[in-house]
Amino acid sequence: MKKIFGLLLTILCAVSAFAATSKTVSYKSGDETVQAVLDTPDGKGPFPALVVIHEWWGLNDWVKEQAMKLADQGYVTLAIDLYRGRVATTPEEAHEIMRGVPEDRAARDLKAAIAFLQSQPNVRKDRLGSIGWCMGGGYALDVALQEPTLKATVINYGHLATDNDALKKINASVLGLFGGQDRGITPQDVQTFATQMKNDGKNIQVTIYPDAGHAFENPNNKGGYREKDAADAWARTVKFLRENLQN
Repeated sequence: MKKIFGLLLTILCAVSAFAATSKTVSYKSGDETVQAVLDTPDGKGPFPALVVIHEWWGLNDWVKEQAMKLADQGYVTLAIDLYRGRVATTPEEAHEIMRGVPEDRAARDLKAAIAFLQSQPNVRKDRLGSIGWCMGGGYALDVALQEPTLKATVINYGHLATDNDALKKINASVLGLFGGQDRGITPQDVQTFATQMKNDGKNIQVTIYPDAGHAFENPNNKGGYREKDAADAWARTVKFLRENLQN
C-alpha cells in the first residue's frame, strides 16, 4: 500500500511540476490588434517558446489543448488566431474562411507572433520554434522561411515549399509528420522536400505513416484519426523539440 501511495505521490508531483497557466493576450500586427492564447509553464524561466498555429478550422479547443500540452513540456506557447475569432464547424466553412485570409496579413501575423514572444522576459530569445497542423503546418514552415533565428519547426501534414532558393534561407531544424494516404500532400511531395533540404545541408527529420491520411492526429477527424500514429507523432515531437530547443 505504501509503495502504491508513493508512486501516486510521485506522479502527482511530476504533473504539478509541469503545470501551466493560460491567458488571452493582445498584441499589434501592423495597424491591427490581434488576440492569441498564451500558455506559460510554472516556474521562473526563461523558457524556450513556440508559435502554435491552428488547422483550417481556426483556433478551436483542440489546438488550445495542444498548446497547453506543449506548455506542460516546458515551453511558453502562443496559440495565434489567423481567423480573427472565427471558428469553422464544417469543411465548407473552413475552406471559405481559409481562402479569405490575405497572404500578406498572415505573414504579418506570424512575424508579429515571433516579435511578441521575443518581448517576453520569461522567454529564451535564442530558443524559438513553430508548430502547426494542416494549414498551420504549412504556416509553421513559413515562419522558418521568414525568421532566420528560428531554431525548430514541426510540420504536421502542412503544405511544403519547393523553391530551392527559399529553402536555403531556413536555419531551423525541421520535423515533418505526414500521412502516406494524404491526397493533398503526397509521399512523393514529402520526399522531394526532404531531399532538397538534405542537399542544402539542413537538419530535417521526416516520418510518413503508411496507412494514415490527412489530419490523422486529431481525434475529431472521426474517419481519419489513427490513435497509434498520433501517439507516435506526439512522442517524436516531444523528443525533437527537447533536442533542439531545450538542450
